[in-house]
Amino acid sequence: MRLLILAVMFVALTSPVAGADAVAPASIVLRGAKVITLDAELPNATAVAVRGDKIVAVGSDESLTTWIGPNTRIIECRGRAVVPGFIEGHAHFMALGDAKLKLDLSTAGSWDEIVRKVAAAAKTTPRGTWIVGRGWHQGKWREPPRVNVEGYPDTADLSRAVPDHPVLLTHGSGHMVLANDRAMRLAGITADSPSPRGGEILKAADGRPIGAFRETASSPLYRALAQSLKDRTPDEVRTEQLAEVREAIKECLRFGVTTFHDAGTSLSGVDLFKELAARGELPVRLWVMLNDSNDVLASNLDRHRMVNAFDNHLTVRGIKRMIDGALGTHGAWLLEPYDDLPASRGLNTSSLDSLKRTAELAMRHDYQLCVHAIGDRANREVLTVMEEAFRSHPEKTDRRWRIEHAQHLNPADIPRFKKLGVIASMQGNHATSDGPFVVQRLGEWRTRTGAYAWRSLLDSGATVINGTDAPVETLDPLDSFYASVTRRLPDGVEFFPEQRMTRTEALRSYTRDAAYAGFEEQLKGTIAVGKLADLVVLSHDILLVKDSELRQTRVDLTIIGGRVEFSRE
Repeated sequence: MRLLILAVMFVALTSPVAGADAVAPASIVLRGAKVITLDAELPNATAVAVRGDKIVAVGSDESLTTWIGPNTRIIECRGRAVVPGFIEGHAHFMALGDAKLKLDLSTAGSWDEIVRKVAAAAKTTPRGTWIVGRGWHQGKWREPPRVNVEGYPDTADLSRAVPDHPVLLTHGSGHMVLANDRAMRLAGITADSPSPRGGEILKAADGRPIGAFRETASSPLYRALAQSLKDRTPDEVRTEQLAEVREAIKECLRFGVTTFHDAGTSLSGVDLFKELAARGELPVRLWVMLNDSNDVLASNLDRHRMVNAFDNHLTVRGIKRMIDGALGTHGAWLLEPYDDLPASRGLNTSSLDSLKRTAELAMRHDYQLCVHAIGDRANREVLTVMEEAFRSHPEKTDRRWRIEHAQHLNPADIPRFKKLGVIASMQGNHATSDGPFVVQRLGEWRTRTGAYAWRSLLDSGATVINGTDAPVETLDPLDSFYASVTRRLPDGVEFFPEQRMTRTEALRSYTRDAAYAGFEEQLKGTIAVGKLADLVVLSHDILLVKDSELRQTRVDLTIIGGRVEFSRE
């Protein structure tokens, strides 16, 4: 009997399979792969076994044969790479879906092309109905509009081309809009309308609004649009919301996004997510930042806070705030004036006092504060507000508060991220998208020392996570990965390449480090026994292939919780 016990112990101790459990076979086994685990204890493997929604074994093809039963689905990877599911660190879930249903202006190469697109849409749109589009970016046009203010078009020709429809066209960044005369009339905007706090109405020399509105100045137009929709029935509203959700889910799955950090959703939006998750209709895992006002949040934070609810599909533990605008629209709040607009230092879109109150609410209710800050002044002010909050609450030691974007930093502020434990939630493809005009806005020195300063932040010890800010950019993580490791612009020029990430750092920023940023590192972000079976099969090994082959890499399979949710084949 003693010999039998010793033999059993020997077999158990010498098993080559991490996490082997012969009680029940795996539901899925992926084998013949290049498994990039990002787990220090077992960095590479060729096979992964999944049972239910968890990873139960990681190892060699041979060692995992014991997990294969008569009903196990075997996925032959044939040398393809398997990586942890991508975690989108900052994007807008409902807006992503909505953008898919609106007039897409992202590929327009000129203002004239946009006018033609809107005029074509007007021919199939009932008279008086709003035409809404998104994605234009004056920095990407072949030439400036013939009539413009600060490079932004006078929309008089749009008003002539489309006189019978109100038109509202949102900038690719989401921080500016263009409107025709019909829309401005409905919004009550005239030559006498003043620019509001945190916004600007661009006007011609004679004082006439040209139809371009920065930041908060667009609010009357959005209110007029909302007024036109007020008679929709609840069923019509719900049908539109569900269509947006479906489109967003479809985008996530085809790009291998298994967890999505939703950068700003209302309490009512969370209620919709809860309903869908409870019915099993939310395959993508959502990590949500609330964006309601301080007054609304004060009485709702405890009630709506949830962590890994609905089988780890819904977490609500962040609060989103915006302190400035975007660089592309001259809205980023800077310490010194813009090089190409010397009269402006950008816009502070919400008060620091309001942000301090939000910080106190986040502390009191155990939420992460996530603040949009793009300009160097905005980042400095946010870091200071966070530092003051941390000093006032020394009992809170693991906060993981975040600055969303952290795009343009004064070198003196870079070490503060590590010192304060503030996470830099950045977007790789913003650098290559904005690159053609950044030096024009900021000048050589500011760009070189603090623009999209991934290398400087990482070398200082800060945590940097990645994303796309979709629908501002495409949701494709491989696009941001490519931008992060090459800093190559569309014309082939490298945009300050000394700030590049290594390939391993870039992959971690989309997986392991992004999981940490959401307090979810025990659940996801690496391929290890006990973690959620969120996996992506790629056509190429993105750690080894040439830069040119990165652009050809595609997501072949997206697996969430052990379910194959997308297959390119």
